[in-house]
Amino acid sequence: MAKGYSIFSLARHAMRPSEPWPEAWAKPEPKSSYDVIIIGGGGHGLATAYYLAKNHGVKNIAVLEKSYIGSGNVGRNTTLIRSNYMIGGNTAFFEHSMKLWEGLSHELNFNCMVSHRGQMILAVSPGQVDAFARRGNTMRLNGIDAELLDRNEVMKELPYLDYSKEARFPIYGAIHQPRAGTVRHDAVAWGYARAASQLGVHIIENCEVSAIIKDGDKVVGVETSRGKILSNKIGIAVAGHTSHVAAMAGLRLPVESHILQAFVTEPVKPIIHHVVSWGAELFYLSQSDKGGMVFGGHIDGFNTYTQRGQFHRIQNVMECATTLLPFMSRMRLLRHWGGIQDMTPDGSPFICKTPIYGLYLNGGWCYQGFKATPASGTTFAHTIANDQEHELNKCFALDRFEKGKELDEYGIGNWSYKQ
Repeated sequence: MAKGYSIFSLARHAMRPSEPWPEAWAKPEPKSSYDVIIIGGGGHGLATAYYLAKNHGVKNIAVLEKSYIGSGNVGRNTTLIRSNYMIGGNTAFFEHSMKLWEGLSHELNFNCMVSHRGQMILAVSPGQVDAFARRGNTMRLNGIDAELLDRNEVMKELPYLDYSKEARFPIYGAIHQPRAGTVRHDAVAWGYARAASQLGVHIIENCEVSAIIKDGDKVVGVETSRGKILSNKIGIAVAGHTSHVAAMAGLRLPVESHILQAFVTEPVKPIIHHVVSWGAELFYLSQSDKGGMVFGGHIDGFNTYTQRGQFHRIQNVMECATTLLPFMSRMRLLRHWGGIQDMTPDGSPFICKTPIYGLYLNGGWCYQGFKATPASGTTFAHTIANDQEHELNKCFALDRFEKGKELDEYGIGNWSYKQ
């Protein structure tokens, strides 16, 4: 156990509450130059810096975060992890991420609270059962765990759903990925930040990038709220503001930004032991360790950079919750929040080099960003260190639309709940 976090340290601080806890990561002043700058101190940026230092021996790295660590999408999601994809590039990538999740707490020496509770996607028509059978067969052919359950098996696993004759959307079965589940999102940010800092990475908070400095067709540094910082390699990993930051270098991306709302109820005794998703509408729910129901639905259907959502989406998600789980109509909503999503035309991300030498892009994650964090970090670090894409992220290139190599995850992945 890391220094300052032993059982004896816990006892000592319990006895002497006035003594401050040691900081989990260092907070240095920015240097004038670095070998690599990562713009964005969220999960993807921190993971990239960690794997650059650990796997590639790059030690002179700065992570620039405009606010504080955990203030962006890494702390504003519904904590779900899964690898139940069908597209060739996505199946291998997200299964790699799942395998990294399985050992992440040990890797970082930090309890990320990884819970492989399984995900159930409920089918509400015979056609969806057939679609889920196809998905499950594809997953198993790619070495990914999947089970197809009939109605009786679902009733045994999820007895709290509405199986009555009056149910608006009758349940015909489900596809189950046992290794899917949840992870504590704050712990992921803190764990990667601490581990990266221990490897010498400079994590610089309250440092907003205002310009990307170029010399001809290559990058040479950034202007920030804390002064100019030079580097010949710059990675962009800023979640919902990818288009804004890329535009500083003259790039126009095929990305729209939308808000995705999430919700949590008052805590109740344990009842939901899986992640539950629905085939009638895009809806997903799990119960947190504190007892609250954490759930969400579709993005709000307009472009925005605000984190305040619209009432019609709140109403839609509440209707989904109470239709699928009638007992939730008696629960009080504790709070809700929003995160800004980069939405691409095909529902798949970018992890790649850009036309500007030394500038690398990680963005466009749509609904998939949090679950991809470890694989995103390892492959983006490889791309930056070697100036060449990793085998697992070759398909996530910027020019795939020009070449007709779209990864239509809207049609087969996330939105297959609506098939």
